[in-house]
Amino acid sequence: MPPLPQDPAILLSFINMKLRDQYRSLAQLCDDLGADEAEIRGKLASIGYTYSEEKNAFL
Repeated sequence: MPPLPQDPAILLSFINMKLRDQYRSLAQLCDDLGADEAEIRGKLASIGYTYSEEKNAFL
């Protein structure tokens, strides 16, 4: 798996697409991709997005 996008806006699009199409939760995505959940949450929080477990997406 190539590294996750570094640009927060591109990361947002990438993560939400993966959550919509392949994963039931952010934890499952991170486990499968070997990604740091706190790092993803922090990067996306820096542009005003937080993870909604109910919607399984960053909003």
